[in-house]
Amino acid sequence: MNDSNHNPSVGNHEPPEDLKRCIAFHGHLCPGLVYGYLVAKQAMQLLGLHRSQDEEIVAISENDTCAVDALQVLLGTTVGKGNLIIKDYGKNAFTVLSRSDKQAFRFSRKGYYRYEGEHQEEFGSLETAVAAGNATEKQRIRHKLLKSIDLLSKPFSEVFDAKAVEISEPPYAPLARSEACAKCGEMTMSTRMVDTSDGRHLCMPCAEAKG
Repeated sequence: MNDSNHNPSVGNHEPPEDLKRCIAFHGHLCPGLVYGYLVAKQAMQLLGLHRSQDEEIVAISENDTCAVDALQVLLGTTVGKGNLIIKDYGKNAFTVLSRSDKQAFRFSRKGYYRYEGEHQEEFGSLETAVAAGNATEKQRIRHKLLKSIDLLSKPFSEVFDAKAVEISEPPYAPLARSEACAKCGEMTMSTRMVDTSDGRHLCMPCAEAKG
């Protein structure tokens, strides 16, 4: 891919710096990334958030799409820190929680997407090619770019519903010592090990393996 795909112009303008960071992390601009970007920006505004250094913010994503990468970049919610929770229901919905304020908002995408940009005819042709599975790589990239630009131009309220919700605050990421598996010898989080009938402690792959 060329540099224009990694750092494309948005309409006739350079992307905002925070979107550039999302693109750099994700690898390219696409509609999925934009959905996450829009949600993260709105959550930061509604909850008065800055990027989480530890686990001050929790994001719960009901999908495992490209959108998650924008949440990681802007909100600082990551799997490694334990404040990004993936519940892969395949739903275009996200919940963002501020631990300090005990407030949370759930964002769910509204209805079907409709392109409303200035390249109606071109987008329609590209949409048909992509849906038929015979679009070229160049066409797929162009299709994603046009849709991304169009999404960024829409008011947030046209793309997502935002609703204040009450949720139980997730526990902080657990810490536990590591222990050598009695079969393979590899160091494993002790709380994730399986106790056997003969008193051994095995990692899950060894416990599930036959023989």
